[in-house]
Formats: sequence, structure tokens, C-alpha cells
Amino acid sequence: MKRFLVVVDMQKDFVDGALGTPEAVAVLENVAEKIEHFNGDLFVTFDTHSENYLESAEGKKLPVPHCIKGTDGWLLHERIAAALKGRPCRMVEKSTFGSTELPERILSAAGGEDFSIQLIGLCTDICVVSNALLLKAHFPEKEIFVDSTCCAGVTPESHAAALTTMKMCQINIL
Repeated sequence: MKRFLVVVDMQKDFVDGALGTPEAVAVLENVAEKIEHFNGDLFVTFDTHSENYLESAEGKKLPVPHCIKGTDGWLLHERIAAALKGRPCRMVEKSTFGSTELPERILSAAGGEDFSIQLIGLCTDICVVSNALLLKAHFPEKEIFVDSTCCAGVTPESHAAALTTMKMCQINIL
């Protein structure tokens, strides 16, 4: 069976940059260790915006420029980049919370084999939950996991609420 780990948006702007939180910093080492010890294929998503972010629908509701492609904040946090060094991984840029490309890329990487998916990263209550639910909708019979010790939400309360939502949708919470 193939095993896939999806590392969601572990970019500088979400860890300790424009939208960083103490909770994101607190899970950084857990995420790095999970990457370093994971026995399977890796996918890494990048929240990706352009200079006109503030004019977008998201930018009008969250007027904090972040993850602008080509800026330092768009890059992976140094600790995550170090954990990924030398490990083959597939990069997925996404312009919104969930990646519609991710299910197709995972299916292709599975090559007809059975598989499971585990998600980790930021933010539990926005991009992690969006991608987890999108993957569950595409693969309702597959085991999908979220490691709660490797995720952080915008607030501890919204992190817990997102975990509850995913659990109710038959996503396994570790």
C-alpha cells in the first residue's frame, strides 16, 4: 500500500511571518520530525498569491498580504526545507484554501495501488480542513488521517473545531 504525506502550507508567512502564530511555531519541530521519519511519498502545498492579492476575493476578507510568490514569506520555513532536503517530494501551488489539483496528483502517484493519505501543516481551520475534506470527497473509501500534533489553527479554539469537523466527516484524527 502506498502512503502519502501532504505537508500543507508550512511557509514562512504562516509560521512566523505576516500570519504567523505562536501555535504554528510550537508545532514546527513536530512537523519537521514527521517529514524526516515518514515512510512514503511526500506532497508539499504552497499557498500562492500574486501582487494583486488585496484585490482578490480572499484579500478583501483577509486584507493581509501573504505568501506572495517570489517573496521570502512564500518560501518554506527553513526548518521544513531542511527536513525535506534530499527527500523527493511533489510541490503543489494553490491559489486558494484547497487544491483541486491535489487529488489528481495523488491518484497519478498511486499508480493503481491502494493508498492512504495523511495531512499535516497550517492552518488546521483553513487550508488543512479544506484539503482534507476535498480529498475525502474524491476518495471516500480511502483512509485519510490528520495528525493534530503537526497542525495549528488560527486560534486553539478554531483548531479544535476544525479537528471535530474532520472527525465528523470520517477523517481519522491522530
